[in-house]
Amino acid sequence: MKKILFFALVLALAVFLPMTATAQATPLKFLYYADATQAGYQEDMDEFIQKFKDDNPDIDLQVEILFSQAYHQKLGAYIASGQLPDVVYMWPTNRDSSLLLHSLKLVRDLKPLLGADFLKPFTASALNPNAQASKKLAELPQSFTYTTTVYVNKKLLADNGLTPPKTYAQMKAMVTKLKAKGVQTLLLPDGDQWPAQSCLFSTIAGRMVGDVFTDNLVAGKAKFTSPSFVAALTFYATLFKDGVIDKNNMTMGYGDGPGLLASGKAAMFVDGDWRVGAYLTDKSTGQALIPPDNQATDFVFINFPAIPNEKFPGVASGIAGVGLGITTAVKPGSDVEKAAVKLLKWYYGPEVQAMKLRTGAFIPTRTDVLNFEGLEPFNKMINDYKNTLKPSYVIDGVWHPDVFNVLNAGLQAIGLGSETPAGLAKKLQAAQDGLPK
Repeated sequence: MKKILFFALVLALAVFLPMTATAQATPLKFLYYADATQAGYQEDMDEFIQKFKDDNPDIDLQVEILFSQAYHQKLGAYIASGQLPDVVYMWPTNRDSSLLLHSLKLVRDLKPLLGADFLKPFTASALNPNAQASKKLAELPQSFTYTTTVYVNKKLLADNGLTPPKTYAQMKAMVTKLKAKGVQTLLLPDGDQWPAQSCLFSTIAGRMVGDVFTDNLVAGKAKFTSPSFVAALTFYATLFKDGVIDKNNMTMGYGDGPGLLASGKAAMFVDGDWRVGAYLTDKSTGQALIPPDNQATDFVFINFPAIPNEKFPGVASGIAGVGLGITTAVKPGSDVEKAAVKLLKWYYGPEVQAMKLRTGAFIPTRTDVLNFEGLEPFNKMINDYKNTLKPSYVIDGVWHPDVFNVLNAGLQAIGLGSETPAGLAKKLQAAQDGLPK
């Protein structure tokens, strides 16, 4: 009987101990931002999240993954309920839900948490606290992002006797010939009601009024109804009047753009530099939206063509990129803090950042991983393109959300023909005047 009881006790312990070990794992709540349709999504899941879980059984990583406006809505709900995740994907400026993280001081300073030695390989611009709304390293920018990149199917253009445009007049001149072939000239899917502002109008404003004027708008020293700003809105409206952008783009889902360019339904597509990843080889299928052999030969990345009467030629909207932040839900010195720091150091470490470069997610600010040898042509092409640019403001990085959301809706309405440039300018001024003093 004693032997039976002894073996029963051993068996119970064998079952109980693993359960105890699991129960003692430090829970870490992580709200992540990822596009499941992006070619590099599987690598993100396998080489970042799953490998971290496998290597850290003492951490119970609880991951929630959302994308686009659904992400901002969910994070906003968490903030409103006081149920902050421990680690969040966030913007350095006042973009949607990140406004609350900064203004309510809900994120911690990463510089002391990550340490000077760990931060050495990162660019100075990534570590600049003044580039962030809370004036501290609330998140470590994983890249410097240009939100305006024109993806051009140069083979399609050549097949129709055309070349990538250097001026708006050249772009406009393509419309009739391309339309006759059933091809859109410039694709701008704005169904999510932010790409028109972030990926196009920000550059138009940068070219036509400039950053100093934008600073004056924010400070109340200039008016949205001024002739120069209305002229920028008018040029945007001209894109639809001239047929360069079809109004149906205004209700098109954000995810629809890459496929239409790759299939020859559009000659050009304007989006951020991050969209390169949509075209690369998908690890889970072995297929690429644009095969590597065709990337350099058939496509090219260009800046938006020269705009009539632009005052600041060639600038393109760019901003310190997004990244991960640790919220104030994480108490100093706690096991959760140690787990959160370990997650960030894994994410920003050379292995994961090299994977991000390889999958085209972004060009890292971690400089010791920038090796393009053996990568698909688009990887190096987007880096070379970015190195030719001079940045201007991304509007949703400098305006208050109560103002830029009016712009987002208004740009969509202009495209659909239900708003005028002068009318939108008045609404923007009213929104600016209504901000808390």
